[in-house]
Amino acid sequence: MNWALTLWRLASFAVAAGLIALWQLIANLKLVSPVFLPGPDRAWAALMRGFSNGTLLDKTIGTLEHMFYGWLVASVVGIALGAMIGSSKAMRSYVAPSLEFLRPLPVSAIIPVAIALFGLTQGMALFVIAFGAIWPMLLATVHGFGAVEPRLYEVARSLHMSRLAVIFKIALPSASPDIISGMRLSLTVSLILAVVCEILAGLDGLGHWVLLSARAFRSPDLFAGVILLGVIGYVTALAMSMVEQRLLRWRTSGH
Repeated sequence: MNWALTLWRLASFAVAAGLIALWQLIANLKLVSPVFLPGPDRAWAALMRGFSNGTLLDKTIGTLEHMFYGWLVASVVGIALGAMIGSSKAMRSYVAPSLEFLRPLPVSAIIPVAIALFGLTQGMALFVIAFGAIWPMLLATVHGFGAVEPRLYEVARSLHMSRLAVIFKIALPSASPDIISGMRLSLTVSLILAVVCEILAGLDGLGHWVLLSARAFRSPDLFAGVILLGVIGYVTALAMSMVEQRLLRWRTSGH
């Protein structure tokens, strides 16, 4: 198993190194104008320059704040609402029509509404990110609570457990794998929407940095911003996977 994991990691690094080498080759041969495609060396230099003067650090912090605040709101509301819907058949029948109306709406259709309500502000970004990120969380929580073994509820009733005790001691642990999967997907959606909102509203972050760099034909700065966004996505996904493994260790030990 360890050999397979090591081989997979080596293959991943080899693919990444090959893509970087191909990128450098295309840039050196000037198959694409250097104005539009800098080499990885120029992108790396722009990345280091941006961090040395603090500009890219500030932009990165701005994007992380937009992403995490929206994700946090989506997590709290999505899990709470999903728990109520998933644990009650009556609630599902009442709320399902509204959810089926809102769920297919693309976030792009909500952005004009958010701008009309909040203007081009941080509040608009928070609303848009939370709206887009709540659905994976909400649907995963509803599925997790709805899939709880009915016999567990029968045991809870025989023990005269309160509704809150049933939720926190039985339903929530059983639904936690689905909830964490929804949280991981929502985090990716939050990053994408954070960049979109920064571009549209001119909010301080990597999205706005990439837009300004493209307009000014500063391709090394543009690629530096894109690389940073990729790193943020990779690191946050890796962190969520580690949290999932730690919190759900009981599943593997149980098997």
